[in-house]
Amino acid sequence: MRSSLRVGFTDMTNPMQSPTTVSKIGVAMFTIANQDAAIAYYTQTLGWELRADIGFGDEGGNRWVEVAPPGSIARLALNPPMGAWQPGGSAIGVETPDVDAEYARVSAIDGVTTTEPMGGEGAVPRMFSIEDPDGNHIWVVQTAAEQ
Repeated sequence: MRSSLRVGFTDMTNPMQSPTTVSKIGVAMFTIANQDAAIAYYTQTLGWELRADIGFGDEGGNRWVEVAPPGSIARLALNPPMGAWQPGGSAIGVETPDVDAEYARVSAIDGVTTTEPMGGEGAVPRMFSIEDPDGNHIWVVQTAAEQ
């Protein structure tokens, strides 16, 4: 199925440019209103792991916070508002081998807002979204091999 998503794409290499040294997406970032509340939501409500909570800057006045689903290599940084960056409006996709089971699990948790599952036809994977308390969206997508 994934190869069908490339239909119509042309060779995007440019011989005038050096190849990228980037090999993977490691950290996605959400702007949130309160880091402690966000840590509690992601770890206690959704069951994710706290991967980092490190003070930095002048006298440790700032914090670098990362959470992730258990076993994930990629992490989600939870950043306070900075300049024009305000809470909400961001989205990421996470994968599961069983969208329906994960939907049943999270929709039964008090305080979790979800959309109804959709997709699953043709090249569109089955998915639903979770909206965090700050208005960011986590799209839970069926793993391609399991569709």
